[in-house]
Amino acid sequence: MEEKISSIKYKFSRFLRILGPGLITGAADDDPSGIATYSQTGAQFGYSQLWMVIFMYPLMTAIQEACARIGAVTGKGIAAVVRDNYNKKILYGVVFLVVIANTINIGADIGAMASAINLIIPFPFAFFALFFTAFVLILEIFTSYPKYAKILKWLSLALLAYPITALIVGLNWGEVIRATFIPHIELNFGFFFILTGVLGTTISPYMFFWQASEEVEEEIAQNRMLKGIPRISKRFLQNLRIDNAIGMLFSEIITWFIIVATASVLNKHGITNITSATEAAKALEPLVSTFPHSGFLAKTLFASGVVGIGLLSVSVLAGSASYALSEAFKWKEGLHLKLKQAHGFYGIIIIATLIGLFINFIGIDPIKALVFAAVFNGVSAVPLIFLIGKIAGNKDIMGEYHSGWFSRTLVWTTFIVMLLSAVIMFAVINRG
Repeated sequence: MEEKISSIKYKFSRFLRILGPGLITGAADDDPSGIATYSQTGAQFGYSQLWMVIFMYPLMTAIQEACARIGAVTGKGIAAVVRDNYNKKILYGVVFLVVIANTINIGADIGAMASAINLIIPFPFAFFALFFTAFVLILEIFTSYPKYAKILKWLSLALLAYPITALIVGLNWGEVIRATFIPHIELNFGFFFILTGVLGTTISPYMFFWQASEEVEEEIAQNRMLKGIPRISKRFLQNLRIDNAIGMLFSEIITWFIIVATASVLNKHGITNITSATEAAKALEPLVSTFPHSGFLAKTLFASGVVGIGLLSVSVLAGSASYALSEAFKWKEGLHLKLKQAHGFYGIIIIATLIGLFINFIGIDPIKALVFAAVFNGVSAVPLIFLIGKIAGNKDIMGEYHSGWFSRTLVWTTFIVMLLSAVIMFAVINRG
């Protein structure tokens, strides 16, 4: 009996060790921008966009698997691969897109964390914005990669408040299941604006660059790099795919529950436009409704989730922007390096985070900024997915590990879907 228990513990421990960049990327995908966008679609359209969760899972998994494989096989981040195989115009265009998208997202996420914590601690917004900026920078710059990765894994648990809430509100399961599997589309700007935001916050540029670079970090941490050349095995790639599939599944399950919770609590009670963190927090009130002062507890729970996942996502956003720029200009880069070894890499992390902080002081509403950041990601991801598809399927770059027909089909389907969503959004802009 003891041997059986010991064997189960060993297998479970081994399974946990497999989880790394994929799980972290999946958790970071449900960042404050994601929470705000999914909450807005639930509040505004009820269950109408719930089908997108099932639809997006294979697409985001294929894109992230391609990015992870690019990093693992080449031993380089995406920007470095573009630098070595394409002309500088393409390189600078790619880097510009990801840095701009990430910086906007950083600003929106810092603002969201400050607004969320302000619900329970009545200090000035500026104080919390500065505090979280400093905290993230200290964590990312002065913590070793293995410790940092463990911290990021545990922060992902903050998102579990939404599944618990959704399960206790008394759902009409027939309606929920129909909306999950039967697509619903409305040809108006509002619908496609949020739809593009949902796609953009789910399949985001920063995820592409982060996961590719973190696979390289994993190889370095596991001593799989020999003079800059990765030692790839079938087991390693199998584990990479398991990690990626589980990370993306975790992300989409949380997405589904956020939409269900907000649709059930907000939309059903006439709140169809979220304009503040207070309104967003109301989605969690059923979870604590049996307690006195349930409104305050809901705000506390909401703030904990936003802050927990915000700390994770701002680090990922700043890190992926820095990987892109550092690789483009051949600077030393990587979280395994100390600050004194990679001034440029950590300098970009600091600058991107500080610019993001500054965005919060130019009069942009934090909730609107979160949704805008998601929509911007949805548009900017289109050319990046095209490039990733080309790289992952290129035998000269990827060798025997180039994309097979199934991966290619899903990646190019993702490209077409993201492109059509953005084009239709702009085409119906005058339809309200």
